[in-house]
Amino acid sequence: MQLLRAATLTVADLNRSVGNYSRYLDYTVVERGDLPADLAASWGAPKSAGKAYAIMAPASGAEIYLRLVEQPAVNGFKALRSYGWNAIEICVTDVIAANSRMLDSPFEIIGPPREIDGLPAIHPMQVKGPDEEIVYLTQIKSDLPAFDLPRASTPIDKLFILVLGCSDMKASLTWMEKHVGLQTGRDNMEIVYTMLAKAYDTDPAELHTISTMIHGKDVFLELDQYPDAAIDRPHHDSMLVPGCAIGTFWHPDFDSLTGPWITPPVRREGPVYKGKRVATMKDLDGALIEMVEA
Repeated sequence: MQLLRAATLTVADLNRSVGNYSRYLDYTVVERGDLPADLAASWGAPKSAGKAYAIMAPASGAEIYLRLVEQPAVNGFKALRSYGWNAIEICVTDVIAANSRMLDSPFEIIGPPREIDGLPAIHPMQVKGPDEEIVYLTQIKSDLPAFDLPRASTPIDKLFILVLGCSDMKASLTWMEKHVGLQTGRDNMEIVYTMLAKAYDTDPAELHTISTMIHGKDVFLELDQYPDAAIDRPHHDSMLVPGCAIGTFWHPDFDSLTGPWITPPVRREGPVYKGKRVATMKDLDGALIEMVEA
């Protein structure tokens, strides 16, 4: 089964961001409100309680969501310069058409459509939103032999991969296997990664190491080894970090998970949770991983 459930982004102006994701990415609001105090506490972010949020679904109706939470911007935060969740990846039917759509949008194209060496099945591009959030828009051209990849059924469709920047990718893979119950897919792939090279002002031809994580044949996590110049993400005290703050996943055997949980599992309602048990843990670099009983 597909385990990816949601990605949570923090934004400075919720109405602006809802408008951007609606107009340019065809997402629709399915729930709005203010963050409950116990939910914010479960993320280790008690001062995010009461902040306005919106949950948005793709035009296809797939039950994989974006959750936008309004918080003050963090001075000094720059995309791709810190460890943790650094990008979300959404599948599209035609990446060239998606690129044309982004030309006249508030999303800055930081990586035009470009095929990846050794991965002919995917054709991605990357944009940066007004809150330094990174969004990959990726056309899936074919399947990989050992893995299933989604096909977009609308021009811009569902979230299908989250990208994690790691201080020690090998240690993070081991941690994910132990605490989240995932398996390593393709590991230690060396690729030209122009977006990272630009972020760290390094040689564009330099190779960067990435790996993927899977459940069965479902590929839904990319782990990137970040350069030594990367830092821990700056954030407001006791609030969610800026950019991509939380990765939310279903798990088919919730009782096999042992945390360590920030707060004990509880049942929660709403589009993301559907009355199931939920709890959150932090990975080795502090990224929030929210697990939902499937």
